[in-house]
Amino acid sequence: MSYVGPDFDPPQPRRPRRGPLTVALAALVPGALLGWLVYDAVGGSGGGGGSDGATVRSSTSAATGGAVTASPATPSDAKQPGTPSPTPTLADPTSSAPAASGPLKGKVVVIDPGHNPGNFQHTAEINRKVNIGTNWKECDTTGTSTNAGYTEAQFTLDVSHRLKALLERQGVTVKLTHDNGSPSWGPCVDGRARIGNDAHADAAISIHADGSADGNRGFHVILPGAVHSGAADTRPIVASSASLGERVAGNFVRVTGEPASNYIGGGTGLVTRKDLGGLNLSTVPKVFIECGNMRDSKDAALLTSGAWRQKAAQGISEGIVSFLRSS
Repeated sequence: MSYVGPDFDPPQPRRPRRGPLTVALAALVPGALLGWLVYDAVGGSGGGGGSDGATVRSSTSAATGGAVTASPATPSDAKQPGTPSPTPTLADPTSSAPAASGPLKGKVVVIDPGHNPGNFQHTAEINRKVNIGTNWKECDTTGTSTNAGYTEAQFTLDVSHRLKALLERQGVTVKLTHDNGSPSWGPCVDGRARIGNDAHADAAISIHADGSADGNRGFHVILPGAVHSGAADTRPIVASSASLGERVAGNFVRVTGEPASNYIGGGTGLVTRKDLGGLNLSTVPKVFIECGNMRDSKDAALLTSGAWRQKAAQGISEGIVSFLRSS
């Protein structure tokens, strides 16, 4: 988080000296009394001065993606069916700097960086089950990593920051589900969907990287299937999400050169699923993207490259921009 400030109240002007009063007083009273009266008349009350302290205002840096302020996580000790999920409490989970002027000003995009670097320290919390409409699943997971230890959570945050900066240049208001350790774990998958819904996002995307076997490589975009069960009803967003996903996939392969997955999706780079809470519970157009396979040596070399991650963000951005312009 960057800070703009401090911003001080402007200094107040001193009262003008009252020359005639000073002269009259000098002629009428002794020197000691004169000094006291002149001080009282000139500056003893209400002399110039600024505010007592600076007001620090937070803003979101386009370079880093911006911090999300959060209150301490307070998950419950027990989880029963039908009770709220143990999602850490965020004071403002979707805070964002005001969007700059641009052709897409007024549009809102929610970026969901997959997993959370802090999940490793909160395994009990993230293992609790939440209702995703079709069934109950873990609140969240730790994600995968390359064989050298570069974690998926690090990757997703980095790409999300780059994507946020690119979209904001188009005037888009961008909101992240979590950032810079806030919250310290999660959010749970149902909470991530809720953030996009509450923001009335024009588009939402969850950034991931896969953890399949070596030799399995390539990207794929996950689309929501038609689900109508419990709290889940994706029927209104299936078509729009498919349009979003197709545009993201097409631009991603064009910009990055990363091939479509050779192990899922039949070479199309598109997969439809009904078992992901982040999609099942969404009421806005949303997709996931698995940018590559962290366990494959060729993909890992790309995923750990900052230059390639910038291309990944560019490809995703161009897909989202194409979708927003069409909607």
